[in-house]
Amino acid sequence: MIRAFGLTLRRGTKVLLDGAEFVVHPGERVGVVGKNGAGKSTLFALLKGEMDQDAGTLEFPPGWRIASVLQEFAATGRPAREFVIDGDTRLRELQAARAAVGEHEGTRIAELEASLDEAGAWSAASRAEQLLAGLGFKPEQWMQPVSSFSGGWRVRIALARALMAPSELLLLDEPTNHLDLDAMLWLERWLAAYPGTVLLISHDTEFLDAVARTILHFDQGKLVRYRGGYQDFVVQRAERLRQGRIAWERQARETARLQGFIDRFKAKASKAKQAQSRVKALARMQTLAPLHAEAGIDIRIPSPESMPDPLLVLDKMQAGYRLADGGQVRILDGVDLMVRGGSRIGILGANGAGKSTLVKVLAGEMAPQGGTVQASKGLQIGYFAQQQLDVLDLEATPLAHLMRIAPQAREQELRNYLGGFGFSGNTVLDPVGPMSGGEKARLALALIVWQKPNLLLLDEPSNHLDVETREALAAALAEFGGSMLMVSHDRHLLRTTVDSFWIVADGTVREFDGDLEDYRDWLAQRLAADRRERNAAQPGAEQAPSVDRKAQKRQQAEERQRLSALRKPVERKLAQVEDEMERCRSRLAELDALVADPQLYTDARRDERVKVLAEHGELGKRLGEQEEQWLLLQEELESMK
Repeated sequence: MIRAFGLTLRRGTKVLLDGAEFVVHPGERVGVVGKNGAGKSTLFALLKGEMDQDAGTLEFPPGWRIASVLQEFAATGRPAREFVIDGDTRLRELQAARAAVGEHEGTRIAELEASLDEAGAWSAASRAEQLLAGLGFKPEQWMQPVSSFSGGWRVRIALARALMAPSELLLLDEPTNHLDLDAMLWLERWLAAYPGTVLLISHDTEFLDAVARTILHFDQGKLVRYRGGYQDFVVQRAERLRQGRIAWERQARETARLQGFIDRFKAKASKAKQAQSRVKALARMQTLAPLHAEAGIDIRIPSPESMPDPLLVLDKMQAGYRLADGGQVRILDGVDLMVRGGSRIGILGANGAGKSTLVKVLAGEMAPQGGTVQASKGLQIGYFAQQQLDVLDLEATPLAHLMRIAPQAREQELRNYLGGFGFSGNTVLDPVGPMSGGEKARLALALIVWQKPNLLLLDEPSNHLDVETREALAAALAEFGGSMLMVSHDRHLLRTTVDSFWIVADGTVREFDGDLEDYRDWLAQRLAADRRERNAAQPGAEQAPSVDRKAQKRQQAEERQRLSALRKPVERKLAQVEDEMERCRSRLAELDALVADPQLYTDARRDERVKVLAEHGELGKRLGEQEEQWLLLQEELESMK
């Protein structure tokens, strides 16, 4: 196991850990959480041996191999698949040694061949291709040079290289950045099957909840261990904060405000599945309101002054990009959709399907190649692009940025406004350049919404944000009175802020009737169909000999009976899992109500409180495992069709 005693870490003059102690057991999945700058990445550097502690001891199992994602690497011309295999340095050493041995050295050749077999040399290419495919690379991309890919895709290649390396400890620092939902779900399944120990830093709370079974929290120079996933952690920490009487009056005001909003939303929510999912997600957010209040970031997005309806009408819209030689590449075709006043739409689809292209066309950043995009009079768009941070003036301060777009406003009014985005006191006078990515993203959003847009177009707005700021953004967007279209891989943000979905797939955009769980099922069905199609297209497959119709019918009947016999036990198991999931959800709803009851936190109910929180954590973990099993059973059934 990994064990720390009296661990002290400093970065410059700042103390990150002061006499901290923690334990990580073999095989654990541990989420490492804390505010930006708390020391999470510094802890990873210590574990990798890239720095030494200032005091204390860190015990580490001898012989443990560590794998982590390269943060920076040269844009090599090496093929992507070979670059991924390079992550297995032991295998590459054996291959180099085998290539250097003369054919007359029979004994040495036999030793090396045995070692290569033990290292999985003969399956290495196939394993690397599976990793690349899971992370969204098409077969024709596997042998393209690394230098030919954009920065986001190179990050995926680096992640595949880390997963390729044999290891007992896997350190993942923000692995979901640049991943779409498809790749993220695949990574969750891969990590579930990984036999070693995982330490994970991620600001994606749903990903943390799916992967982590233990949380280490940076808290005032210590590392506090919590049992369960991220949602269990926030419930338990909310209880600690309540017991410590931290800003109880402020927490009560925040809870009441959110409760009032939820009541209003429930009254007008449609019966659409995603709208009902959002009701549940908002109720969960209200339960955890004390945590959000304690974070000190309270984003408020001004409501628009007018709301035309409809805002945008797309008629047979076509979109794509222009090549250097003047030719055009079509990405989207025949898009017939409407953005209504007050609509809140999440945009789903794989990377490269055209989500960002769609948003750019709607924002007027890119002209359509065909069809029309009709904007209503009075439409005012606030557009947050993936590269929004690049437009900031690194030498200027947050206050100077805001004064440029609001020269008539009083300075105190601007300071108050920036305070809602986490810039308080003299931080409004700090230059933007040294700020973290999360601070820059908060400033960029503040500048966009100052103009009171009635339509927000958001392309990955939560990238770079820490967990506390993501929660504040989710609460602000949930209460925003305008319309919104959002591309995001953050499932928690989607659940709490959108009422419906569009899906970008097969060269077009259409409405998606369902929620994120339905989208997961849709993905599984498409993957199964793709596998069947690839298997059918395998070269060299022999054609079945012709048979008479009677024999053919008999074979078909036998095949149906065989499949039925195979499906029945899986269907029974699936029904059992669904029953168990329903019981878990029902009991969790009861426990959520108890957790939200202030009376539970009185001294007289201390024993009951401990039992409730323990049961809540255990049920949350069990429900996550059941959902994973349900998905696997569904895929198994799909493969039998």
